[in-house]
Amino acid sequence: MTRAAFAASIASAVGALALMRSAHASESYAVTHTDAQWRQLLGPARYPILRENGTEPPGSSPLNDEHRSGTYSCAACGLANFSSRTKYDAGEGWPSFWAALPDAIRTRADYELADPRTEAHCRRCGSHLGHIFDDGPPPTGKRYCIDGLALKFAPGKAA
Repeated sequence: MTRAAFAASIASAVGALALMRSAHASESYAVTHTDAQWRQLLGPARYPILRENGTEPPGSSPLNDEHRSGTYSCAACGLANFSSRTKYDAGEGWPSFWAALPDAIRTRADYELADPRTEAHCRRCGSHLGHIFDDGPPPTGKRYCIDGLALKFAPGKAA
């Protein structure tokens, strides 16, 4: 590959990433805040995950060991996203679910790494929750690999 071809491929990738980011920014949500308001509401641990598509270290979430019946909601807006009925231990270090609650999340292509992934974000506020993979258990075959800091757990009857 020539230098010119390499430079062109890098420029193309950067352009595609910029387009994806602008498409994300143009989506509209029922719950919105300014960046400063999100920072204040979420705090320094949750903000980078929920608003900047960050990832917490594997094995760091107390929700990995949460086995009670209940509902997992978006830590940014409180929308119920997952039921304890669909939670399972994928052995990956993050809370995992084989299904989301109906109309709780939206997805988009994520090209932050070399291989494209599917990002899961909250339908109501657009906050980043994690990623979806096709290596989960039946009945869906999906693994919703979700950052624990992106969720709040409420024990009780599972949604």
